[in-house]
Amino acid sequence: MNPGVDIRIKQNLKDLKLAAMLRELSSHLRDARENQQSHEEFLLNLTETEVRIRAENSLKRRIKESKFPLMKPMETFDFEKAPDLDASLVKTLSTCEFIEKKQNAIFLGRSGTGKTHLATALGIEACRKGYKTRFVTGCGIVNDLVEARDDKCLKRVLSRYARYDLLILDELGYVPFTVEGSQLLFQVLTERHEKKSIIITTNLGFADWTQIFGDPNLTSALLDRITHRAHIIQCVWDSFRLKDSLSLKGKMG
Repeated sequence: MNPGVDIRIKQNLKDLKLAAMLRELSSHLRDARENQQSHEEFLLNLTETEVRIRAENSLKRRIKESKFPLMKPMETFDFEKAPDLDASLVKTLSTCEFIEKKQNAIFLGRSGTGKTHLATALGIEACRKGYKTRFVTGCGIVNDLVEARDDKCLKRVLSRYARYDLLILDELGYVPFTVEGSQLLFQVLTERHEKKSIIITTNLGFADWTQIFGDPNLTSALLDRITHRAHIIQCVWDSFRLKDSLSLKGKMG
């Protein structure tokens, strides 16, 4: 290629912020010459590189912004250890159609049954499909809201939680909330009702949720909203961690 033309093309790609095309231009030009590609094939391959790398970078950014504590994709969940799990429902949820329909998913069951793994896996699938996702524990979001109120920026924080396509609330029920904390979380969940989706993991059955929120009337109103058109998954099998511990103990014995 004429050196002057090469410089101008690279400058144009830089000005247009086509970083991947700029970075891969030389190798694509070399491939085009060696394989006698047409102009159309060369341009297609070069632009597809830009599209692919942008998609990869967008996914990385969504994953990072989601703040998953651990990366636990669906491929690593051991369905054989959860014989009572409706695998077909989980597969349906992994299509993320429930997010498009503004529906919720609630995982109920004792500690160690893989509720967080399943919630995280669905969150990762949501990120892969372009949905803005946020993972936070029940205590974490309440602390965030209380601090925001104290710092007089509650409106901004409430708005941020309202914008996520999928909000994952993990470990709801392990620690009861104060009256103020319950009211603030109620605001977040009420604002998302029939607008955006929520996934909740909890160790308590619905009848015991008053232990979390304190006020029976608030609890009833909240349950009415989040269970409306929700997918409820009962995680009734034995704890994975307990099984692994017993297995390890047996081997050592």
